[in-house]
Amino acid sequence: MKKLKTGLLFFVALFTCNMLMAQSIDDGKRFIYYERYKSAKDAFQKMLSANPNNEEAAYWLGQAEIGLENIPAAKALYQSKLQASPNSALLIAGMGHVALLEGDKADAKSRFETAVSLSQGKSIPVLNAVGFANANPDSKNGDAVYAIDQLKKATMIKGFKDPDVYANLGDAYRKFADGGNAIQAYEQALKLNPKYARATYRIGKVYQTQGRGQEEIYMRYFNEAMAKDPAYAPSYTNLFDYYYNTDVPKAATFLEKALSNSDDDPKACYYRASVKYAQGLFNEAITKASECISTGGTTVYANLYGIKGYAYNKLNDTANAKAAFEEYFTKQKEDKIGSGDYATYATLLLKFPGNEDKAAALVDKAVTLDSVEANKVSYLKAMAVAYESQKRYKESGDWYNKVLAVKKNPSNVDLYNAGYGYFRAGDYPGSIAVFNKYTEKYPEDAFGYYMIGKANAAIDTTGTLGLAIPAYEKSVALGEAATDKAKVKNQLIGSYKYFIEYYYNVKKDKNKALEYVDKALLIDPADTQLIQNKEFISQNDPNAPPKKAAAPKTPVKPKATTTKVPAKATPKKK
Repeated sequence: MKKLKTGLLFFVALFTCNMLMAQSIDDGKRFIYYERYKSAKDAFQKMLSANPNNEEAAYWLGQAEIGLENIPAAKALYQSKLQASPNSALLIAGMGHVALLEGDKADAKSRFETAVSLSQGKSIPVLNAVGFANANPDSKNGDAVYAIDQLKKATMIKGFKDPDVYANLGDAYRKFADGGNAIQAYEQALKLNPKYARATYRIGKVYQTQGRGQEEIYMRYFNEAMAKDPAYAPSYTNLFDYYYNTDVPKAATFLEKALSNSDDDPKACYYRASVKYAQGLFNEAITKASECISTGGTTVYANLYGIKGYAYNKLNDTANAKAAFEEYFTKQKEDKIGSGDYATYATLLLKFPGNEDKAAALVDKAVTLDSVEANKVSYLKAMAVAYESQKRYKESGDWYNKVLAVKKNPSNVDLYNAGYGYFRAGDYPGSIAVFNKYTEKYPEDAFGYYMIGKANAAIDTTGTLGLAIPAYEKSVALGEAATDKAKVKNQLIGSYKYFIEYYYNVKKDKNKALEYVDKALLIDPADTQLIQNKEFISQNDPNAPPKKAAAPKTPVKPKATTTKVPAKATPKKK
């Protein structure tokens, strides 16, 4: 009996130890839930120091490193632990997650399949790890459909009661753009734990993706999440981002709440610099970002270099802005670089001759990455304006022309920008091509025909081919029919001036030329050029032969004779 009692005491002690270890794992996972990755890392490192063979602690330590965006550290940890435990399904799933983040989808899928197979598809932690790796928004290479399949399997295992699995399933559905099933999954998580703020917050995010029209709904869920768990920092961080560009004081308030419930890590330091930038305190933003970089050691948050680049750019310090952006693009992972980063860096590079091709490639990448039409247009226009400011009108026209390809419904201003850019560059066929589109969309607007006329007149400089006549005639017809002549004044007078010159110089028709002079003077009686033209045409016959000068008594160098004719109208911007 005594021996039996000793065995029972050993069993109780072992059970107690396991319970304490399980509790410690849960504590560390709780830090992960709150996205306090530095605290989670410290907790799991202590567990591994006490027991280097604790595979679960090793897996979660790797996840904490991933949360801190230290992918090399996570990879090194998993590789090291797999040498001692090569058949650990959980660690193999962790390596699959690293492979996804590194962009190796084939290796990741192979490791996930191995992990599921080793655990016979019956381990909730393994299936959840595989599902989370693929559903996580940061894993851009993740397979949402595969994640949904694995997470659904986890929910059907006997004894299942983990709300985290349902939350990951909701994320997978969101990634798959299935908002309805995402909400159902989050609601299932809340049935298991009504205080699970992550699920409530995520439901709000589903509605937020539907636009400002759903603001009342998603704000209700965000407020509910904060009320359920005031310590859940992602709720505050989300609202900081939400108000960042529209209400800086409110954004700063939510940032302080987020930081008070977060670890003091490099990302937190970045947020402090970021809010300085949002407040327009660009020098302070630079100073704070520099402080964060100097104290960050080997884990500097790459976005800090981006903040410095943007702040220097706002201060028109192009040299330092360029240097900061170069560091940002060197240190930041490619899948973390935003479309706006590419576009801003591109317009900055244009200020340094010789970077045109690189800038163009960056903007093209920004346009490809961004799914919002307005953003795409803003990137393209920024390039067009940059070239326009350098009086490189052909390139400006090319970028404005790209706007026409991106916008589903380009405006008359969009068409004008492209067409006029080509006109100013002397690319008259390019200008005509754009203004033909203008007249197709706005057939009752005289301006499009007027510009086609001007471009053709620039091609047919003598007027003998009459290339500009059809377009100018249409411009005149629409202008004369307009009830508000002030709106078409420039187009009418410009067209009339062309016909004055055409009929006098080409057709030798004095009366027809004067007819157009009189029409133009009705619109603008004070136009000195028109007044001079009328006087000249009235006193001269275009068909008369040139007068010969009397022979001088003493030979002198003959003077060149000219015939004064009406000047062409100079291009006027609408």
